[in-house]
Amino acid sequence: MTQPAGFNASCPIPKSDYARILLAHGGGGRLMHQLIEQIIVPAFRNPVLDVRHDSAVLDVGAARLAFTTDSYVVQPLFFPGGDIGSLAVNGTVNDLAMTGATPLYLSASFVLEEGLPVETLQRILASMRRAADAAGVQIVTGDTKVVDRGKGDGIFITTAGVGRIEHALAIAPGSVRPGDAVLLSGDLGRHGMAIMAVREGLDFETTIESDCAPLAKLVADLISGGIEVHCLRDLTRGGLASALIEIAEAARLQVDIREAAVPVGEEVRGACEILGFDPLYVANEGRFVCFAPEADAGRALRILRSHPLGTAASIIGSVTQKSRGLVTLESRIGATRVVDMLSGEQLPRIC
Repeated sequence: MTQPAGFNASCPIPKSDYARILLAHGGGGRLMHQLIEQIIVPAFRNPVLDVRHDSAVLDVGAARLAFTTDSYVVQPLFFPGGDIGSLAVNGTVNDLAMTGATPLYLSASFVLEEGLPVETLQRILASMRRAADAAGVQIVTGDTKVVDRGKGDGIFITTAGVGRIEHALAIAPGSVRPGDAVLLSGDLGRHGMAIMAVREGLDFETTIESDCAPLAKLVADLISGGIEVHCLRDLTRGGLASALIEIAEAARLQVDIREAAVPVGEEVRGACEILGFDPLYVANEGRFVCFAPEADAGRALRILRSHPLGTAASIIGSVTQKSRGLVTLESRIGATRVVDMLSGEQLPRIC
């Protein structure tokens, strides 16, 4: 995305009407990051929000709870490996899991466009029920609105979730330390490329399926296995690159990763080459990055690989204090470059 005239990355948004343009076109990456940091967060600033994590961690009496919410506007509604319904459940379950919480309850709100076939809605609701059952959560409340034909793109879904935290770890960007190992739970890019293949009508020899899946059990295995987890982040919009940059900036540390250690399936790599995408920035819905002490890295890797969702897990890098808020990538040929956040959204309407 080209930056519009009058935009200066070092100045607060908006210098012109850029914020309205950004919202109208579904921008992401660096521009969305600036919108959130410069406009939205200051409007609500408080200590819980300032942690900048996938879920808020709340002390309610003697209980420690995780709370999160997310909206889903994916197109197409159905794609190989999932649909907007399973995505809405798993996405919120995974945000809770990134605090190490056990997901318990979800809400579900629907914005339905006039003319949406009842059969389509029933299919999506059935998918949500199956995903909730698989994740061990219940959908206990919600809301439904109908908008005029042409104003809702079929269906939009918002889910919020509550989970219980039963460990003493402080799993958040602020807990990342120099010397931490960086682990990736699986191969990259399946969700984004599955959707793009359907959108563009691409026919590959092997169908690329989304990695959409609940991650709470995999995280629970790490914690019950005694891993001193410092931070977790699921790799949704913006992919691995954006997640690492956000964590590096919040922790004010440098993260160094190795391209050769980052697993990418051959079919996904081929699709990215055809479409001109970088797998580091492609969205995932069943992958996360984990920061843990280097002494725990080998054991953490064995735990991840013992789970069906973590068979391709890898140790991809480490944390240093060389330069605060920076992510670097060592290429396959040994050159090192800075990994930057994209100025715009590489794949809009992906989740």
